[in-house]
Order: sequence, then structure tokens, then C-alpha cells
Amino acid sequence: MADPTERNGENERKPDGADDANLSTRLKSLDARISQASVQHAEAEPRERPKQDNTAIGQAFRYSAEFVSGVLAGGVLGWLVDKLFGVSPWGLIICLILGFCAGMLNLLRASGTIKPARYDDKK
Repeated sequence: MADPTERNGENERKPDGADDANLSTRLKSLDARISQASVQHAEAEPRERPKQDNTAIGQAFRYSAEFVSGVLAGGVLGWLVDKLFGVSPWGLIICLILGFCAGMLNLLRASGTIKPARYDDKK
């Protein structure tokens, strides 16, 4: 069986107690430097709250309000079209579909998935 201290036929030196002590000293020194750097990094970070504090429930209410407002606006507009022009129920159906599309567009804009309505490329 091959000797574990040999690699590709070359003889390497065997580790001794001095190497272990040297390695332990270096590891302790490295651990102390990492601890010191992490403390300095933690002190350097500002403890301010973020400017935009969006919790999950706040985002959910905002997104649902964006969507529901579009659908309600389409429903009210469709009902008015039906009453004014007497084309019941087509005005309500068409405006509800348009309101649904507007609500989805508002939802996507609020979540940042697509660009806002007035996006200026010339910044």
C-alpha cells in the first residue's frame, strides 16, 4: 500500500508539533482580525431606517387598492354608459373588461414590473 505522506513519488516532510503550534497561532490571529474588522464594519454602518418602509401587508393593501380601483372605475363608467345610451348590458361588460385591464396595468406599474406612465429617457 502507498505511504500517505508520499505524493506522486515525492517525499514530503511530515508535520510536527512546531507546525501545529504555528498554525494555531496564525488561526487565532486571523480570528482576532476578523472579529475586529466585523466590529468596525458594524460601527461604520448607519443605523438609519430606510427612506421607504414597505412592509408586506402595506404592499398588499396598495396593490389590491390599485387593482380594485381600476375595476370599480370601469364598472361605474360602464353603468353610466348603459344608462345614458341604453345599450345595456354591453357598456357594463366592455367597461368592466377595460377596467380590469387598467387595474392590471396599475398593479404592474405600482410593483415596478413595467415603466411608469411618464418615463423620461433623457436623464
